[in-house]
Amino acid sequence: MKPLVAPSMLSANFANLNNDILMVNQSEADWFHLDVMDGVFVPNISFGFPIIQAIKKLATKPLDVHLMIVQPERYIKQFKEAGADILSVHYEASTHLHRTIQAMKAEGLKAGLVLNPHTNVMVLEDVIADLDLVLLMSVNPGFGGQAFIEQTYHKIIRLKQLIRDSGSHALIEVDGGVSVENAPRLVAAGADVLVAGSEVFKSKNPAQTIHLLKQ
Repeated sequence: MKPLVAPSMLSANFANLNNDILMVNQSEADWFHLDVMDGVFVPNISFGFPIIQAIKKLATKPLDVHLMIVQPERYIKQFKEAGADILSVHYEASTHLHRTIQAMKAEGLKAGLVLNPHTNVMVLEDVIADLDLVLLMSVNPGFGGQAFIEQTYHKIIRLKQLIRDSGSHALIEVDGGVSVENAPRLVAAGADVLVAGSEVFKSKNPAQTIHLLKQ
């Protein structure tokens, strides 16, 4: 089974975003991955609603929006209206997690949950059946271009077992340091969706890199 590939637009050329959106549309990529950072939950600020709305107008593929913000539950409806198809919030950022997941589903969104590198997958035991997606951070969130954390492979295997045991249909997404070199091992461990930013947009041929990740 080939993985889904979601190029991270945080690494795109914002001076010529139209060109990079069209490239993703025409490539074998499956989703657009959009990282929203608030400078509080993570030590960086990225973009918000206007950029998401602009991408949505041109995108022909689903928008996979990853919220690295405090109190994400306050903005669920606004992200849906801006164009999100899949919305993922951090386990570490949402106090009333079950309520947040239900609020996402009530808006017609695919509900995702994100775990930081230090967070054990077993914290998902009581909500895994309600999730459409679990995003494992394979770097510390906040900045692109970081080195991949090797422990992630074991984490994927444990999460895949939890999903099987619970009867959940959640996909496993991996974000951070994903490359053409480590993609086969990630998929073999159980990853369903690969997020790649620098690997795609800093390559000489982004569409070809997406093709290689799909293989």
